[in-house]
Amino acid sequence: MINISSMLGNVMNERLPYLREKTAQLTASPGVYLMKDEKGGIIYIGKAKNLKNRVSSYFRVSADHTPKVAKMVSHVWDYDFIVTDSEYEALLLECSLIKQHKPHYNILLKDDKGYHYIRISDDPYPRITAEKQKSGGGQYIGPYTGSFVTKSTVEEVNAVFRLPTCTKKFPQMFRKGRPCLNYHIKRCMGVCRGNIPQKQYCDIVEQAVDYIRSGSSASIERMEQEMERAAEMLDFERAAMLRDRIRAIQKAGESQKIIDNQFKDADVIASAESQDEVCISVLMYRDGRLHDKQTFHFSDHADDMEFEAFVTQFYHGRSDLPKMILLEKPISEMDMLIEMFSEQTGFKVKMYVPQRGNGLQLIQMSKQNAVEQIAVHTNRTGKELLAVEALGKLLGMQQIPKYIEAYDISNLASESMVAGMVVFENGRPLKRAYKRFTIKESYMQNDYACMQEVIRRRLLHLHDETDEGFSKMPDLILLDGGKGHVNAVAPIIAELAPDIALFGMVKDSKHRTRAIATGGGEISVSGTQSAFHLLTRIQDEVHRYSVAFMHSKHKKRSFASELTQVEGIGEKLAKKLMLHFKTKDALMTASEKMLANAGIPKKTAQRLYEYLHKD
Repeated sequence: MINISSMLGNVMNERLPYLREKTAQLTASPGVYLMKDEKGGIIYIGKAKNLKNRVSSYFRVSADHTPKVAKMVSHVWDYDFIVTDSEYEALLLECSLIKQHKPHYNILLKDDKGYHYIRISDDPYPRITAEKQKSGGGQYIGPYTGSFVTKSTVEEVNAVFRLPTCTKKFPQMFRKGRPCLNYHIKRCMGVCRGNIPQKQYCDIVEQAVDYIRSGSSASIERMEQEMERAAEMLDFERAAMLRDRIRAIQKAGESQKIIDNQFKDADVIASAESQDEVCISVLMYRDGRLHDKQTFHFSDHADDMEFEAFVTQFYHGRSDLPKMILLEKPISEMDMLIEMFSEQTGFKVKMYVPQRGNGLQLIQMSKQNAVEQIAVHTNRTGKELLAVEALGKLLGMQQIPKYIEAYDISNLASESMVAGMVVFENGRPLKRAYKRFTIKESYMQNDYACMQEVIRRRLLHLHDETDEGFSKMPDLILLDGGKGHVNAVAPIIAELAPDIALFGMVKDSKHRTRAIATGGGEISVSGTQSAFHLLTRIQDEVHRYSVAFMHSKHKKRSFASELTQVEGIGEKLAKKLMLHFKTKDALMTASEKMLANAGIPKKTAQRLYEYLHKD
């Protein structure tokens, strides 16, 4: 198999012999290395427990890099290194140098969020809104570092205190129209009716501002005291209003409360991937409430090492870390990061990967957030992306199978033997990459031999850049068949493309996907609903596509046989005519001259024209 990574990293870089020679003399101590381009600019910074081993891995002849690393290696002209006393010192130095130099091939977290504020307007009947910056009069609370916390706080406080969110101006719009839906569903007090005095309204806004500043617990305590005083003074209407407001605050708090007090102060980090994009989601819980959320998109190919790099850079140098960080997947240097983060904050920071219970539920919530962000960017649904990931896990694959090819053989006895190839990219059919194959080497019905022929023909065109259906290497090939099909094709995959995962799709008696076939047995799909539905779609689609091609071939063959009834036309000439005109309709509408131009004698063309147009 031709290795694209090696081509990019090894063939295109003329400096590799020099770099290998330099690296042969490198120390085995821990430290940091700085890759540089031809102009001396730093393009990548990394750390290593053993500098010689790590740097050598970039320049080996048989290096199997990810596309991103291969591209970086192709631009390396030289490198520098800094030796440190320990791997921990190397980690600290790497973080510092990345922030200082911002190399192109490192994960860079751009701080482009700006600041956000909560504004209380200075109108006679003030409104509470979320603003991106201070503009105009009024009172401002903030700044906040993220838009999520400001928007969610404003939405919550307006709902709890039933403040108006419409565009009407008061008191100018009093009694000019009926109250809107928010009033009827008890999300607004109905200021537009003109029945609420300005002082009473402003008192409610003050309570809302106090709620924003001091939080729900302190606000509830003060409202309960006020409610008791109102009840003692027999002002039951006000006491009932305060009771309802307390309940609304408690209800809002319940919807925001985290599942378990164990995670009162925690960040939850998970990721999602599409074909060319990675999104990492961070949900931040403080005091038992979802305080903020942030998402980061990376367009380059990312891997587990880059997930680790994100975690390192996201927290490096900060003192506002939570007491606990929950991760979707393990990272290799967790102990060192815990040491670094604990040193930054002055308290013990815990990091771990939850496997069950409420912690796992929080990871799934964070992952869903990342999935939906990717779905918006890639015009996919969250279900599609999660189904592809579930399929990869079911098959035990290290990487998510984002690009899947499926094959099916169709025939009528030994006639019209064909195959169909369908492509699913990120869980959705990529119809422009579909391919049809006419079986050329097998003259008798033999599914195994036909499948071998088709897969070999496809893989021999693996890097044909002129054809989209062939140019991309699939992550996964699925055969419509059982372990016999897999065992027949496996040697061809091993010879031409050993990195491609290969499995079969086994149907039950009702032609539904029952299991996944390996070379030695089967994997049940019944316990993974999203993967099961995706496999069923793939198997149904490849079967439909191959059968449709087989029927079209059979019709063409039948019509070609019919043409042999014309004097002067044998099977060979009939086949030639069908290849020339492509379709039956094109042949039927052809003139005598057009028929003669197809390479048959003039008299034969005349007889054929008369035959095609007889009553």
